[in-house]
Amino acid sequence: MCAGAKLACRPALRVPCCATVTDLTDAFWLAHTGLPREAPGSAATTSLLLQLAGSRPDRPRIVDVGCGTGPASVLLAQLTGGHVTAVDLREPYLEAVHVRARAAGVDDRIETVAASMEDLPVAAGSVDLLWAEGSAYLMGFDNALTAWRPLLAPGGVLVLTEAEWLTTEPAPAARAFWDEGYPAMRTTAGNVAAFERAGWTVQAAYRLPDSDWDAYYGPLGDRIEQLRGEGVPGDLLDEVGEEIVIRRRHGGDYSYMGYVLRPQR
Repeated sequence: MCAGAKLACRPALRVPCCATVTDLTDAFWLAHTGLPREAPGSAATTSLLLQLAGSRPDRPRIVDVGCGTGPASVLLAQLTGGHVTAVDLREPYLEAVHVRARAAGVDDRIETVAASMEDLPVAAGSVDLLWAEGSAYLMGFDNALTAWRPLLAPGGVLVLTEAEWLTTEPAPAARAFWDEGYPAMRTTAGNVAAFERAGWTVQAAYRLPDSDWDAYYGPLGDRIEQLRGEGVPGDLLDEVGEEIVIRRRHGGDYSYMGYVLRPQR
């Protein structure tokens, strides 16, 4: 899901047309329609995190939690030869996953499931690789660490990305924005401590580069400008794009970190 957007966790059953946009929720979902990804990241980062995850079965069983439009789902299927279960609550996102998978020639190895990440339809001990780019916070980071651990098969690994403070004293504007959308966001040290409390070992950690933010915010910014030209109220679009402005001004105060986690023995 999107990074820090205030409406990210609110459901939307439809995509409104421009002429009917009258509130922030409609503007948000319209702006997020058709984006290549819904969180900072890139094919290069997904590939690197997969490499850092180490050895795996020849045909791993993979679950991509909060898959969005499927940029990681498709790449994981391509790189591993495994079967990917792509999970998200939004049907338009899952439809986009199918389109991506067919275009990449891996549609026979990707299954989409409309389900809550809090109640994954996955048997305990059945997952070799559980993947969650920018999605764990939606159910509560600590809750995710606890709920997902039993799903891993022996030797299984959890790979996730998470927004983190890089300083204990961020700029007031950055703090105010993130406190409204994600008040539980921690520093890197705070998340590492949370991993240990929940019974995880950090095998690898990687801070996402600025280019990974550009890969998300570039298309989102272009989409917002397109909608301005189509008559969507500018004040609503300004609110949708606030996270881009905050990142431009205060990006040194926070980032996304990728983690490779294994259950403690």
